[in-house]
Amino acid sequence: MKDILKRLRRYEIRIRKAINSQMQGDFHSIFKGSGLEFDDVRPYQWGDDVRNIDWKVTAKGHGTFMKTFIEEKEQTVFFLLDVSASQEIGKDKRQKIDLAKEMTGLLALSAIREGSKVGLLCYSDQVEDYVKPSKTIKHAYEIINRMFSLKAKSRKTNLDEGIKYTLNLLNKKAIVFIISDFIDENFTHSMRGLARKHDLVVVHISDKRESAVPHLGIVPLYEKESGKTVWLNTSSKEFKNAVDKTHGKNKESLEDFCRRNDVNYVSIGTEDDYVPKLIKLFRHRNRSNARKTR
Repeated sequence: MKDILKRLRRYEIRIRKAINSQMQGDFHSIFKGSGLEFDDVRPYQWGDDVRNIDWKVTAKGHGTFMKTFIEEKEQTVFFLLDVSASQEIGKDKRQKIDLAKEMTGLLALSAIREGSKVGLLCYSDQVEDYVKPSKTIKHAYEIINRMFSLKAKSRKTNLDEGIKYTLNLLNKKAIVFIISDFIDENFTHSMRGLARKHDLVVVHISDKRESAVPHLGIVPLYEKESGKTVWLNTSSKEFKNAVDKTHGKNKESLEDFCRRNDVNYVSIGTEDDYVPKLIKLFRHRNRSNARKTR
């Protein structure tokens, strides 16, 4: 655990230095959503953003009225971490689940250092662990310890139920990170609901072995979630099409979903240095949040 914490601190320092040298604005802004919540209405003034018109009040016929907002005093950052067996792919100590836990720990530690409350839900097809949001540095270490000590009881995936569970947990608007390989189906409807209510960030974890299976003919493949071995012809066109559909098209459709629903998206492979990709994500969030608060 000491090695893990030392590595996370090193990454955090690296990210802070890059943020401060490459971007204008404070590091803490990466953990802010729009930073605003509804307060009241006022009459329209020339130059106001028409997107903030309160159409229900305006429809009463007494003039055009704008929504006004106040800055949120405390931000909650919440992590939905996929701990199903499909995450156990990759090199030793560099599997998808290792990368996912490491990034969650890094972001949780950074968010708490910037004054945010942080919570965690580890989910397979059931709740594997839940840590209620809090904001002490001791709490960050508790999250890291419980993540890396966790041994999931179920090996299956139900991302849809995990997202619905998160929606029921969070009463106030939060920044929600979903960290998963997204190898599942029928979760976009609930994820759209999550994106409407919260500031959603999708972190898509992958391993190149999933999409670059060599042509070896008929070979046995072990399915981690079912615990069964199946024989497949890796040289067949049907197998190649199935792999493309599962991984290539899945990534494209997920990216498209995020674009259409104003969701931040980043794809990170187990072989990647994820720090530059997180910095790029933060830079994009800072620009987007600056536009929203103008």
